[in-house]
Amino acid sequence: MSKKRPWITYAIAATMAGLVVLMAWLNRDRLNPVVPGRPAPGFSATDLSGSVRTLDDFEGTVLLVNIWATWCSPCREEMPSMERLYQSIDDPGFEILAISVDAPFGESDAFGRPGGDLQAYSESLGLSFPVLHDPSGRVQQSFQTTGVPESFVIDRTGVIVKKIAGSTAWDAEQNVQLIQRLLGG
Repeated sequence: MSKKRPWITYAIAATMAGLVVLMAWLNRDRLNPVVPGRPAPGFSATDLSGSVRTLDDFEGTVLLVNIWATWCSPCREEMPSMERLYQSIDDPGFEILAISVDAPFGESDAFGRPGGDLQAYSESLGLSFPVLHDPSGRVQQSFQTTGVPESFVIDRTGVIVKKIAGSTAWDAEQNVQLIQRLLGG
């Protein structure tokens, strides 16, 4: 009969625990949830004129960041309420950024969904707020979204105030009041 070596068990357990701690430390930036009360993650996306826009471009602005796609029915249903909200808030300190995660127009994404014509889509709905494009999907990774649409209200200091997964009526009174309150009115 062989002797048991309890120190081997402890050494293996200690090594495994150390690896878990090391992995958590190496991935600490990815472990921060994107939730109200936390700073909004940075992003970059291209506007319809081809200019790259980042979160830093909107410093000091109250933002509604909406992550969406042209193939998403709830996104299409939600967009008119976003336009009504945008029209009702006449303040240069408020901006809506609708960031599409569609594949480039004429191509398909990894799931076979066709890339939409963002300009035509925007015009068909009469959207006057900025429509941005991130076909890489990095904005979804940064904001840790679970699907589309997903929206984030961000205050002037860059902190997330509200997060909504799924579509909503952005022109509903509670949303209008939230934006007005963040604007200081």
